[in-house]
Amino acid sequence: MQSIKQIVHDIADHLPEQASIDDAMYALYIRQKLEHSLKAAEEGKTTSQEEMEKRYLNHAA
Repeated sequence: MQSIKQIVHDIADHLPEQASIDDAMYALYIRQKLEHSLKAAEEGKTTSQEEMEKRYLNHAA
């Protein structure tokens, strides 16, 4: 597992030279969301597309 310092360096290395602080913050935010989603998937805490469609259709009716 990478340390936060390594993650920030990795993100900074992949940003274009003209990137803003907002671009960097957004990239960190997306990285955090992806890690959270991957952890949830590993723990079986996900919902299938079919289940979400059933829930939506039941609430929309």
